[in-house]
Amino acid sequence: MRIPTLAIHFDRTVVQDGFKYNTESHLAPVLATAIKSELKLSSEKEEKNKSGISAKEYHHSLLLEILADELKCDIDEIVDLEMSVCDTQPSAIGGARDEFIFSGRLDNLASSFCALRALIDSCSEENSLEDEKSVRMVALFDNEEVGSNSAQGAGSPTLFHAMKRIARLLARSGGNAEAEGIVERAIQRSFLVSADMGHALHPNYPDKHAENHQPKLNEGLIIKHNVNQRYATTVVTSFLFREIARLNNIPFQYFAVRNDMGCGSTIGPILSSGIGIRTVDVGLPQLSMHSVREMMGTADVDISYDHFKAFFKTFNSIDEKLKVDG
Repeated sequence: MRIPTLAIHFDRTVVQDGFKYNTESHLAPVLATAIKSELKLSSEKEEKNKSGISAKEYHHSLLLEILADELKCDIDEIVDLEMSVCDTQPSAIGGARDEFIFSGRLDNLASSFCALRALIDSCSEENSLEDEKSVRMVALFDNEEVGSNSAQGAGSPTLFHAMKRIARLLARSGGNAEAEGIVERAIQRSFLVSADMGHALHPNYPDKHAENHQPKLNEGLIIKHNVNQRYATTVVTSFLFREIARLNNIPFQYFAVRNDMGCGSTIGPILSSGIGIRTVDVGLPQLSMHSVREMMGTADVDISYDHFKAFFKTFNSIDEKLKVDG
């Protein structure tokens, strides 16, 4: 499928006024060209399957044919489907010294990849879990860009339920099945790194960043602050995450939006307020956020991976030291 734009010859105002479109009538993807009757299945195939349910009532027959071929099944076996259209171009490395990644959906596949890889590798090293006092965990949520208010989004009780079940299971295995407040105490001891993407300084639009908050590509994770609580970072959580970087010689950056500009948000405030967990909001720096083709630095993948891995391995020792010093 492809959604072709209107030729500029037919819309001379696009240069002056920008590209404008109607989300209902202008974004229908083109699948094929054919006479309508040729796309219909034979009358006997139009009959419903034995269950009385058929996707043919709601979806185009050609689309169902393509999906059936891909799935190697009969069309009648497709009861229904949920499908989104997205860019299929493969990611590419670019730049004069191969320092950039050009890809769709870096936000937020990049952070997800780095976090998951760091979790796996931090647990795979010899003796890495012998003295571990916490549960190392990565949570990847759906629907973040549309508000997180779904059964599988960050606004659901999924993470809280998981933490509650883990805490109670560990308490039972340790002989403390009825320990009072075990879940609440586990939450208070926990720490959440809300890892999204961040806004790198755009060389063509330097005025969009505050003078002292200009994150750059290939210079490490951004720790994000916002006085209106659009990010969940506090002075304490920021310090802990910075201390992990300092002890492991890992670079990091800061970001706070200009006072005269709006600010996006993350799942950090949703989870920190809903669960009551200490949270720091961080992000890999990128350009062209939410565009079909986004851009980030290749070095930031390694830096972020190192930072997340160091977090998994050293969080407990640093957190305990803070408690003792405090």
